Amino acid sequence: MIARLAGAALALVSALAVPASAPAHATGLDPFTEQQLAQAYAATAQYSYLPLATANGYEPHLCLARAQGGMGFHYFNESLFGSLDPKKPASLLYEDAADGKRRLVGVEWVVPVTGKNMQRPRLFGQDFQGPMDGHYPGMPRHYDLHVWLYKKNPSGLFAQWNPTVKCPSSTMQGMSGH
Repeated sequence: MIARLAGAALALVSALAVPASAPAHATGLDPFTEQQLAQAYAATAQYSYLPLATANGYEPHLCLARAQGGMGFHYFNESLFGSLDPKKPASLLYEDAADGKRRLVGVEWVVPVTGKNMQRPRLFGQDFQGPMDGHYPGMPRHYDLHVWLYKKNPSGLFAQWNPTVKCPSSTMQGMSGH
């Protein structure tokens, strides 16, 4: 009887741990990377509700876009700079939705440069891009990695710019270093 209850409880917990919907991309990546992406998705899906993101320390910054696409509005949590934990991205990426709210489209990991001989960070089997200058006053020179978990990117899951993400013209900022 106890074994049956324990089995049922384990099945229930397992079912609750799996997100109800899947990430925006079918990746075809190795199983370890797929597991890391699933962890990132499960940990960040809650931030589809923007007030929860801001309550958890993610602060809004400009919407970034240029000719090859956009990144959307960055919400940075500086306490997560340097994180290589799939469940703890330093930035959440949003775009304006038709209903006037912001919609989560991707996540980004940011690793500040700590010295000229610093090794390029890797996560999800991908090298980070950079190093590059910060995107706002006080943001350190860094490496970053974008993952388009919530909106398909025709340029690829890990591409820096997404041609389907747009910024309002009044907030658009074309940054050559990013």
